[in-house]
Amino acid sequence: YFFPFHKHKIRQQSLPPNHPDLAKSYNNIGLVHSNMGNYPKALLSHEKALEIRHESLPPNHPDLASSYNNVGNVHYSMSNYPKALSYYEKDLEISQQSLTPTHPDLASSYNNIGLVYENMGNYSKARTFYERAVQIAQQSLPSNHPNLLDDRKNLERVKKK
Repeated sequence: YFFPFHKHKIRQQSLPPNHPDLAKSYNNIGLVHSNMGNYPKALLSHEKALEIRHESLPPNHPDLASSYNNVGNVHYSMSNYPKALSYYEKDLEISQQSLTPTHPDLASSYNNIGLVYENMGNYSKARTFYERAVQIAQQSLPSNHPNLLDDRKNLERVKKK
């Protein structure tokens, strides 16, 4: 539990303020806070990681997409669906540019957007995104992979609504 915080302190003291490794520390701290349900602190950490990555990485870097996804995840956990959607859309946009068309992370991006639309009551849009997630996951993951199984479960659930 304390390791990410300790490692972050060392990085903070030894690296320039916009170094990508510092973003990694903020990201890890954000994940710890998120796992503990401390969403305001998680959001601050993930936003700081995003800010650093925005300054230090090219605009289509996968780590930047990951940061947008992480901020979106926190907003989603707080039921702030419109904000989650905007971050997930940015994640998807970058992922489409930086990953292969059948990369599993791309399936996750589509699935996350589907979850938001489903929670906002837009089942037809949710279904479209879930279908795309399943298509990609079927091409890139083993048939028993938990992500593929979750994507299929989400699609089946929204088909019934």
